[in-house]
Amino acid sequence: MLSLSFLQKTAVKFQTSELNVRREYVQHLLLSYLYQKLESRELYFKGGTALRILYRSPRFSEDLDFDTTVHKQRVWERVIEDTLIDVSREGIGVEIEESKVTSGGYLGIVSLSNIGDPIKIHFEISFRKDLIEGEAFTVENDLVVPYFVKSLTTTQLVDGKVEALLQRQKARDFYDLYFMLRANLLSPIQKKQLLKVRQLLSKKGINFETELALFLPRSQAMIIHDFNKSLLGEINRNI
Repeated sequence: MLSLSFLQKTAVKFQTSELNVRREYVQHLLLSYLYQKLESRELYFKGGTALRILYRSPRFSEDLDFDTTVHKQRVWERVIEDTLIDVSREGIGVEIEESKVTSGGYLGIVSLSNIGDPIKIHFEISFRKDLIEGEAFTVENDLVVPYFVKSLTTTQLVDGKVEALLQRQKARDFYDLYFMLRANLLSPIQKKQLLKVRQLLSKKGINFETELALFLPRSQAMIIHDFNKSLLGEINRNI
């Protein structure tokens, strides 16, 4: 287990809060042990945390989101339990606070301690009927040894993020789109959705600076100070 003082120094290096770094550390641990389980061959990482960890988005994220075609609660409960046992051997306290089937899949909420204040991580696994295509990634980072994960393809990941934006219209979804545009992750077909996003941006009264500042390094301050303008510029360049 990394020391709290090391994580505090890393937070200074990353220009972010200690909480963001502590959370990302346990996310890396969870993912590294999770993908050592045989069942995880059918588990496909996605969402904002995948953008952060796999594509190097500047935005720190909170939950671990996945797709699977294995619609069995007990399978994923057991996988998470086994993963937490492995994490506990690092000296981290672990507890499952909630485990249940949802309307679209499975939700597990875990609490991790002994590295400052307890950190909650949501495992959100969506059950899919359609065939899922995946990509293999080796995750290199500053906090744990390199490890393997399986994720959705870039196309599927972007589709999911754009769909989430159109449905939820949260500040983090708009920022993730900004990052994906800057990283050239959208296909020409996906860019056809940008007109809808531009319309939402003109109507939605979101305080981007307040909502995004908690999850972005200080180096992003200029971008989020006038984020509407920054995102609109990227959208217009890609329409």
